[in-house]
Amino acid sequence: MKRHFALVALAAMIFFGCNSEKKAEMADYAAADTVSADLSSTDTATEKMTKTADMRFRVKDVQQTKQKLSETLKKQDGLVMEFSINSAVKDTEKVKFSADSLQEITSYTTDGYLTARIPAEHLDEFTNAIAGMAVFVDNQSLKMEDRSLAYVENKLKAENRQQAVTQINKVASKKSPNVQSALSLKDDYVDRKIQNLAIDQQVKYSTITLNFYQDNTVKTMIVANDNIFDYKPSFFRRLGLNLTDGWSYFKELVLFLSKLWMFFSTGLIAFFIIRYYTKKKHAKVIIPPTGN
Repeated sequence: MKRHFALVALAAMIFFGCNSEKKAEMADYAAADTVSADLSSTDTATEKMTKTADMRFRVKDVQQTKQKLSETLKKQDGLVMEFSINSAVKDTEKVKFSADSLQEITSYTTDGYLTARIPAEHLDEFTNAIAGMAVFVDNQSLKMEDRSLAYVENKLKAENRQQAVTQINKVASKKSPNVQSALSLKDDYVDRKIQNLAIDQQVKYSTITLNFYQDNTVKTMIVANDNIFDYKPSFFRRLGLNLTDGWSYFKELVLFLSKLWMFFSTGLIAFFIIRYYTKKKHAKVIIPPTGN
């Protein structure tokens, strides 16, 4: 009897286990069908192709080329995002041009950098216009990237997070609200939407980076003479001024020495006194010669 009950219990466990596995499998199938339905409802046929281009080219005049590029971009509904012009001095020299001026000779290079966004359908036309401005093109490249799957991924994940926030809000009305989870999901939802907006902008507007330069340029200009020596008077004028200054110095010396007349007089008197006593002393020590 006990054996009979054990067999019945085992059969019941197997039956319920099979039912649970079947329910789980059906739930997986339902989830897969839901994702498939979401994918089928998404416009996957729309391509999200982004284009980025780079060009480096030589021009006759960097500043004029920049103006032409701006005009061409404006005509084609483009927008300059970044721009700069830099000049690097290679060599400079100053030579005398006149008594008070110099001729400055400078050799320098100039290069320009421009980043622009232009409607994707006008990109080829714009690059062709650039080729017409260039003396020659050093290099040119174009990169295309398919962002379709990333766009679909962001869209589906954003929808999932929106549904999850709705479910959390329903539960929160009956139980304690999970504010942190709701905020995190909402922020992620916003991030996905922003990423897709960025992809739409990248698809609509292509980005192109331009590096252009010109040959070494030599420029001359007249500048003021900054050599102080060249502004000194002529030789004879300086000679006359020096003689005049010498006479002035001599007079000043005489005037200075005249202040010391007492010292000179005292010294002169002392000299004669010492000389007198010195001669007298020598006269005393002289022995007269003795005759044979």
